[in-house]
Amino acid sequence: MQGFNLIAVLDESGEKILMCRRSKAPYQGLYNFVGGKINAGEEGFTAAYRELEEETQIHKTQITLTHLMDLYYYLPDFYMEVYVGRLQHCTEVKGSENALFWMDMQQDFFDAGRFAGNGNLGHIMHYIHLWKAQSEQKL
Repeated sequence: MQGFNLIAVLDESGEKILMCRRSKAPYQGLYNFVGGKINAGEEGFTAAYRELEEETQIHKTQITLTHLMDLYYYLPDFYMEVYVGRLQHCTEVKGSENALFWMDMQQDFFDAGRFAGNGNLGHIMHYIHLWKAQSEQKL
């Protein structure tokens, strides 16, 4: 079973989320979180931090990721690990594969005409909002 990850990055204020506009299939032209393949034998957090730095130049010293959830798709036989984190301070992001955008978190992420994942981003965003609320209670 092939593994992939999605990494949701909140800005330092916790009000915006980093999105990329996919430059190739699947979901070409739609907004998505950054992420990519988990290499064979690679630990999930290692893969998430690697993909995050490759796609955004955000280093693991600038953010602490939380493993939020896993999604298993038995057809076509892959799984998705979802991570979330909030930047510790204002950080410049640079993407060479996909254009990167900071987006307000109050969107209809279920809109399959704008967002990748056939509605899955809406489901994931629900849990990101719960994670954010829980994180802010600890402050």
